Amino acid sequence: MQLNHLPSQHPHRVALHNEIHARPPEAMAVPLAISHVVMLCDAAQREASRAHVADLLRNHHLALPDAATIHLRVDLGAFRLRWELHTEFVTWTFMRASALEGTQDRELESAMMGVPQAWFADLPGQCLTSLHLWALPAVEVSGSSPWVKSMLLEDTLIASCAAGGVAEVYTDFAIHADGFSRMLLFVGDMTPRRLGRLVQRLLEIETYRMAALLGLPLARGASAVLATAERELAELAEAIRSANRNEEPQLLDRLTRLAGQVESQHAATHSRFSASMAYFELVDKRIDDIAETRLPGMQTIQEFMDRRLSPARSTCEWATRRQDALSQRVSRISNLLRTRVEIVQEQSSQALLATMNQRQDMQLKLQTTVEGLSVAAITYYVVGLIAYLAKGAHSLGWPWSAESTSAWAVPLVALSVWWSLRKLHLKITEHQNSK
Repeated sequence: MQLNHLPSQHPHRVALHNEIHARPPEAMAVPLAISHVVMLCDAAQREASRAHVADLLRNHHLALPDAATIHLRVDLGAFRLRWELHTEFVTWTFMRASALEGTQDRELESAMMGVPQAWFADLPGQCLTSLHLWALPAVEVSGSSPWVKSMLLEDTLIASCAAGGVAEVYTDFAIHADGFSRMLLFVGDMTPRRLGRLVQRLLEIETYRMAALLGLPLARGASAVLATAERELAELAEAIRSANRNEEPQLLDRLTRLAGQVESQHAATHSRFSASMAYFELVDKRIDDIAETRLPGMQTIQEFMDRRLSPARSTCEWATRRQDALSQRVSRISNLLRTRVEIVQEQSSQALLATMNQRQDMQLKLQTTVEGLSVAAITYYVVGLIAYLAKGAHSLGWPWSAESTSAWAVPLVALSVWWSLRKLHLKITEHQNSK
């Protein structure tokens, strides 16, 4: 039964569902020549790569890729092209059927023979990996094939059985005169789909191996910076231990600048180191996927990678751990020094508050004295006025003399003035406390 109405769909459902079908391996048949090129690109060069492949398709009157296309496979007659857009790089894989007749005494032709050379030379980005791979029919003893001896370096020859013993892989992990590495794959009874998966994994081993090693120059460069920072941090730690209060602000300034330097270097390399670790893991996964077994007397790809790639991986991992440890140490010492500075500041603040309290007490005493003097002065002038009034009133019949009237008025006036000033003082204090 077909439903006519479906519930609301997530906007990314189709894209997420189709992700498992992204960049699928394609069916391959021997004999086949493959040239695989990886170009390291920034964002602008990635878009330029899309335009570059469009130019090639336009010249062959084929449909052009749209802005959402990140991979395509197309048959251009003289060769087949597989183009893939990745996060950091763009891969170009050229394939063409290989003719084996009459080639026993000379090198095999690569897939690049049919590719327009001027167009190929203008590929956007910087070449990170270039590999020629030939998938050939199995012979009775593949290691004795004249192509193995004539096309690969015997001193660095690596070989193993792959895909459960159905195929044999030979390579020397060397860059030859044409700028390409070389790999020979002798295939027995294997279906085209299975061969396509095996070839894709072999190409990815070389691609991810080089992508993983991009972190190595940064790790080596970071070592010198980290060593200098560690020495300066040790000197600062010793100086902090014996520093007095006057030196602590300068030490804190130096430590802050060192922390900025360490964090800046960490931010500049952390993403690269993280990417390298991810690529190293992909290399391990792809080597496991090809299901290697040993050929008598030969070193396998797994053994070669473990021996030659492990030091580079360890260097990147050690640089990452060293950066993290240094950043934590700087943070701890910065917190320690800031705590010391804050304690000193708190002590200074407490001393300042104590001084302010003393001054406030003195001001209060002075204010009390001034208030007493003010009461006496105001009382004196008010009583003087009352005496003048009493003199005038005595002549009009006031029964008491001016002196008697003034004497009785002194305590009353003094008490009234003191009470009025006290009330005014309390009112001002309440107003200040309410702010």
